[in-house]
Amino acid sequence: MEILLDYNLVNITSNAEIVTKVGKVFELLTEHLQRIDETDDSIFYSVARLVKHIDPPACNALTDYFRVNLQPHSDILDLMSSYASHLPGELSFNNVVGLGMNEAELSNNPQLTDFVIQDLGQNHILPFDDNSFDACVINVSVQYLVKPIDVFQEIARVLRPDCPCIVSFSNRCFPTKAVAIWHQLSDVGHTQLVSHYFAASGGYEPCKIDNISPNGSSTDPLFVVCSNTKKT
Repeated sequence: MEILLDYNLVNITSNAEIVTKVGKVFELLTEHLQRIDETDDSIFYSVARLVKHIDPPACNALTDYFRVNLQPHSDILDLMSSYASHLPGELSFNNVVGLGMNEAELSNNPQLTDFVIQDLGQNHILPFDDNSFDACVINVSVQYLVKPIDVFQEIARVLRPDCPCIVSFSNRCFPTKAVAIWHQLSDVGHTQLVSHYFAASGGYEPCKIDNISPNGSSTDPLFVVCSNTKKT
């Protein structure tokens, strides 16, 4: 699998910049998905972290994005979920199902209507029927996927046609659990990598990339890569 990645650019200013400033052709290899800490993830994630993993301005920016891009009365899958889903409180959803690693975090997330404990590194098959959800969100966690193409294929399966998968990320991570390639790339490279996950998975329309970072560089940056499942 080959992907255009850029190692040098630090910030996105527009979608046009992403199109024009692409880097070298890069082949995604197994070693790029390895981590510093390859011990069982259930050990690392057994500690409940009842915190939000981006600062308040970035949290608000993500909620604002969801307010525009998620439909009320829909079924939402919060994949790699934790203590906070960042969904707009005023929107009513039919179901918000979280899938994550820590029961205490998920049970303390007030926006979830249900949750499942599952390690996607051990089992990437999502425990849901085809066409179960109207949207999937992955909030600041995509950097931990060790089987990203398999997981994105599963997301396409459980989403209904023409429904979004919204992947957000910042420059924060648990460094020992983020995959190697994540550490090697700039912000633009991260957007290209996630775009590659969509493209290589099949089942998705072309991606839309947004820099929704609040307050310039004074607070946490925040980026979104979104793609809808194919209409048929």
